[in-house]
Amino acid sequence: MSETAAPSATSTVYLIALGAFALGMASYVTAGLIPMIETAFAVPVAVAAQLVTAFTLAYGLGSPVCVALLPGHLQRAGLLAALAVFVLANAASALATSFSWLLLFRVLAGIGSGVYLAMGIAAAATLSVSGRGKAIAVIMGGMASGTVLGVPLGLLVAERLGWASALWLVALLGLIALLGLAWRLPELPATAAIPLRRKLLLLADGHVILILLVSLLAAIASLGMYTFLAPLLTAPEYGGIGSITPYLWVWGIGGVAGSFLIGSLADRIRGPVLTFAIMLTLTLALLALPLTAGWHVWLTMVPIALWGAVGWALQVPQNNELIRAREKQGDGNLAVALNESALYLGSAIGAAGGGLLLVLNLPMWTLAIAAAAVGAIGALLQILNLRRRAL
Repeated sequence: MSETAAPSATSTVYLIALGAFALGMASYVTAGLIPMIETAFAVPVAVAAQLVTAFTLAYGLGSPVCVALLPGHLQRAGLLAALAVFVLANAASALATSFSWLLLFRVLAGIGSGVYLAMGIAAAATLSVSGRGKAIAVIMGGMASGTVLGVPLGLLVAERLGWASALWLVALLGLIALLGLAWRLPELPATAAIPLRRKLLLLADGHVILILLVSLLAAIASLGMYTFLAPLLTAPEYGGIGSITPYLWVWGIGGVAGSFLIGSLADRIRGPVLTFAIMLTLTLALLALPLTAGWHVWLTMVPIALWGAVGWALQVPQNNELIRAREKQGDGNLAVALNESALYLGSAIGAAGGGLLLVLNLPMWTLAIAAAAVGAIGALLQILNLRRRAL
């Protein structure tokens, strides 16, 4: 990268990260808006909660299909169009006059989110070849910041101005990123026209499948356990805390720190090695949860912060490795989209698995141990990836 190109590439990456901030905010703020939406549209809470399901399913399942169908010569236009869909869908959500329309617009927002993030990561990797890991880390840090900082901000605005104001804020942030990218984003190299049948051969790439499987297991362990952190820490034998909020903040702040700090490491340490170290750390942090909670509940802040940091950081080397594995075939953005799908699928599996353990009335510590066991399986699989690279 030339010296004159570097500042332009840097500003573009930060604009993509701003869009990712809006995406992270949109992904989780709806859950906090459910009571307000329930009242506004006179629907049961179980029905209102389907807004989150609609967004995540569209994100996880719809985005890889859209990325796969996008022609290789429309990379820049595709990224801008995905962000425009995201902005318009959030604005339309804020204007929705019925719950059915709101549900439809959340589906469109989910698809736009997934396509934008996958193509944004691929674009950043293209523009920042010498510092690819750092560029991806900035984008993932933006998404983590949107979740940790943006969601509370959105909910605070909603409490004062109504539920729609949070979605207007998301749309405004997305619009700023869209206008900035329309101005600063250069033309991206066109990839060769690849028939859909050939793109699907990506699923026959053993290296890619192994990476995706590790991401899936990491999401089952990390995001699955996140769902049940409150039941664990509010249990009498583990402190019986009254508020889970400080612990969620520690998890989130750890995630933001991990997302940004991993960038420099990703450019110096081989991706598979870094992923193995992260999976091992995640496993140990989850194992430490019931142990530290049994000593004193405040001690859990340490493994929770570590868990948040490595849980969010993992996707930097994973996405970097996927792009590296498929850039010659021209479908790295599709591999990244599938990786995002693996995360959402893993979150759903982890939540369902943890719920099953609770239905069986098993001790609370089994939640953390089960999550750690899944993380350990992921670490063992990553050893296979290391051996594969060594051959």
